Amino acid sequence: MQNPNTIISMFRANKRGKQNASFFLRFLFLLLVLFAVYSVLFHLIMQYEGQQHSWITGLYWTLTVMSTLGFGDITFTSDLGRVFSVLVLVSGIVFLLVLLPFTFIQHFYVPWLEQLKKEHVPHELPPDTKDHVILVGVDPLTLTLADDFARYGISSAILCKDSQTTMDLLEQGYTAVMGEHDNGETYKRLRLPNAAMLVAMDNDQRNTNIVFTAREVEPSVPLLARAENAASIDILELAGCSRVYQFHSLLGKALARRVLNPRRPSSILNRFNDLVIAEAPVMRTSLEGKTILESALRNATGVNIVGVWERGHFILPRADTRLSENTVIVTAGTSSQTAALDAFLRVGTSAEQDEPDTAPVLILGGGRVGRAAAEHFKLCGMNATIVDKHSLPGLSNVVVGDAADLDVLEKAGLRTASSIIITTHDDDTNIYLTIYCRRLRPDIQIISRATFDRNVGILHSAGADLVLSLSSMISNTLLNQLSPGRILMLNEGLNIFRVDIVPELVGKRILESGIRNKTNCSVVAVDGPDHAMVVNPGPNYRFGPNDELFLIGDSAAENAFNALFKS
Repeated sequence: MQNPNTIISMFRANKRGKQNASFFLRFLFLLLVLFAVYSVLFHLIMQYEGQQHSWITGLYWTLTVMSTLGFGDITFTSDLGRVFSVLVLVSGIVFLLVLLPFTFIQHFYVPWLEQLKKEHVPHELPPDTKDHVILVGVDPLTLTLADDFARYGISSAILCKDSQTTMDLLEQGYTAVMGEHDNGETYKRLRLPNAAMLVAMDNDQRNTNIVFTAREVEPSVPLLARAENAASIDILELAGCSRVYQFHSLLGKALARRVLNPRRPSSILNRFNDLVIAEAPVMRTSLEGKTILESALRNATGVNIVGVWERGHFILPRADTRLSENTVIVTAGTSSQTAALDAFLRVGTSAEQDEPDTAPVLILGGGRVGRAAAEHFKLCGMNATIVDKHSLPGLSNVVVGDAADLDVLEKAGLRTASSIIITTHDDDTNIYLTIYCRRLRPDIQIISRATFDRNVGILHSAGADLVLSLSSMISNTLLNQLSPGRILMLNEGLNIFRVDIVPELVGKRILESGIRNKTNCSVVAVDGPDHAMVVNPGPNYRFGPNDELFLIGDSAAENAFNALFKS
């Protein structure tokens, strides 16, 4: 049971508590005044009727009538008395049955519950907490980031500004702490000096305050922040940010790199020393309709197809895997081999014949993602037209109108466009436009943005050839920053991860190791003891005792490898 002194101290603790207590006491005083006035009037009217009663009886009658209990043992006989009885009854209904419960709940019970919640909400992390990530911000993207960190065994703590949000996150299984973002003591309680990094995921102004306050507490821990506006990058860096990311800009450029480009068919996803991971759409290339064996790609270029995307589904390729117009191949090789891949895919195209490619790319949505994509095309010398409901000052090739209007799309060049990028921030709109554009142009390449991972599969089913999500872009960037070279997240759940050789694999050939068959991972490179990287080792490569393996696979494949070879 709560100590009465503790309850009183709750209402003395802050200005709001004092205001609630003052209001509730004033209301109780008003009720006492009503009781006294009605008791006096009761005596006066009873004397008028020739009846005599004690003062206790007057209070008793007032309470029974106002509470609507009404025993009926004491009544008035005159009309004046009955009118007075009605007045007391109605005021009792209003004050005792309506206003009193409401006032009690609003100004006493609810503040009391909130104070109890605050007392039970954690305000700090355990003293031995270390190597964790502090996340400041509670939007869905931040929660997705926390989920991705947990999937890779990285602990994180979310800073919340109120008790209700903190309690909600705790109930969902997150580690959450309540505190003020502009208070240095908050970051001490979050064990910032022992943290792996802090990530500010709020708006630019608040992120600046977060970083500046945290940097005052700990000068060496990496502080990362997202910036919505380019002008905020310098300010955040001056405040003490280690790295500032414009994730919407990164996403726009990543979407643009996936567009069919006859001059550069492949898009480099990541590099690690001599290893280059790239992807290339099969659409409108000589690979379309062939199996991997028939393509002879490895013999011609040296690159190895280590993965195949088929409308959002990643599979490890086999020699008889057939490549369709919807296929995107993931290749591993060196820089020179990747350049050879580009040359191989350009054969027979307008780029190989030195003919200009004038077909425009349609960008549906002129927000930050769409503008970043348009800027990338401008630098690459490609034609791009933005379709947006509003005029965009400073940008050329903009068609103002609704992208769901056929006349607007045809004015923008739908019939001659080579690709469509859908970049709006609303996934429902993106799904709608994907279905619409696929019906209008069954042969066109459609690339769509997804804000959340859960809608990636839906967009593929709606007709998108490629989908990139903002939440995965954020997770990929920050996880690669946290574990450089250990885990390279390439795409929606597709990772390259580096592991030390385990004793049971030493001396075995790749062919007999069972890595591919048992885990669905593929070895793309091996780094030997002298740091001589072997890219695309053959099936007869024999593992040495000091080798480091570079494996590619989705999340399930990575978990299977860890379970089989690291248990």
